[in-house]
Amino acid sequence: MHPVVQAGLTVVLAVVSAVGFLLLRCQGKGRPFGPAGRRLAVAVILLTGLSSAGVALLSKLLLSDFLATAMAAAAPSGLWLSQMRGKDEERRSLAREAATFWLVSLLAKLDQAMAEDQWRWCERRVDDSWNVYELSLAANRYHERIAERLTPEERRRERVHARLDAIERRLDVAALIEDGAARAKVATALSGSRHTRAARYERYLNDLRRLHGVLKHDAESELLRLLAAGYRAGYRALPAFTPPSRVRASENARRAL
Repeated sequence: MHPVVQAGLTVVLAVVSAVGFLLLRCQGKGRPFGPAGRRLAVAVILLTGLSSAGVALLSKLLLSDFLATAMAAAAPSGLWLSQMRGKDEERRSLAREAATFWLVSLLAKLDQAMAEDQWRWCERRVDDSWNVYELSLAANRYHERIAERLTPEERRRERVHARLDAIERRLDVAALIEDGAARAKVATALSGSRHTRAARYERYLNDLRRLHGVLKHDAESELLRLLAAGYRAGYRALPAFTPPSRVRASENARRAL
């Protein structure tokens, strides 16, 4: 094979391999090519792929063309080193630290960028203006859509059913407060579930308005975690929930025009 063609093939295989290993590494973590992480992902791929291809091309002096090209395709498996560092602390060495520092640093920044993309995606699906009833409807709708996309093992690991229960129990107490329930009734409701039986909530029993806000805030936070489970599972086409009352209001406004 012509040396130029061989070099081109080596580079292409190394880059393609780097893409594959990066996607495998990020599986279940997030989206490496999201808005915040796209440039970092490309940098990881190019630097890993090109450095692997460079080593392979230099090694042609000792190896056959086929073996050098195969090495270029396999070398980007070094993307897994960032995970090995956390699992195999005893076998770390100064040489490995020095050789993989740039890659570990880039991957750490990529993880942060993926977390940022995930957070923004989740926040776009939760509206701070929702009342307790609308928040409950949204939680049930999202739970239904996400749970049917996950495997039984993923549902257990992500605790999707427990998260929905935590949301509903907190919103039940918040709804009692909205209905003007007496403090004693609210205290009894708090003690009725492990999700609300906490000193954090009992502390605000003398200020039911503030307790209502804390319960609603914690329910929203739990909903964000539920949405994050869907995001990590790859369900990024999940539509944002619109409460029925707002849908009807929008339709009536259009008709009026």
